[in-house]
Amino acid sequence: MDDLTVIITEFGFAISLAVGMGYFIYYVWKFITDKIEPKLEEMHFALIKCIDANRMLDNDMIRLQQKVDVVLKYEQMYNSDTTVTDNDADRSGSDNTQI
Repeated sequence: MDDLTVIITEFGFAISLAVGMGYFIYYVWKFITDKIEPKLEEMHFALIKCIDANRMLDNDMIRLQQKVDVVLKYEQMYNSDTTVTDNDADRSGSDNTQI
């Protein structure tokens, strides 16, 4: 604490405060570049992987939905064809009995 009072009395409060602030800025900059930036890059690559996986799943969902739509159309066509042929067979059978 005595060193601090000697520095303030020798250089002045403003100069001492400017040097202290410069050290603080240097400490924060060094901490960010040494500790935070590498972790940030790791997270960036993890985010890119996650986005790619999400796009792949979205494409798979689109393809699956198209396949389900095709199967439903085929089922609808098959049900409408069998319904028509069943009605035609009933009519032709009833026509033969009337003759």
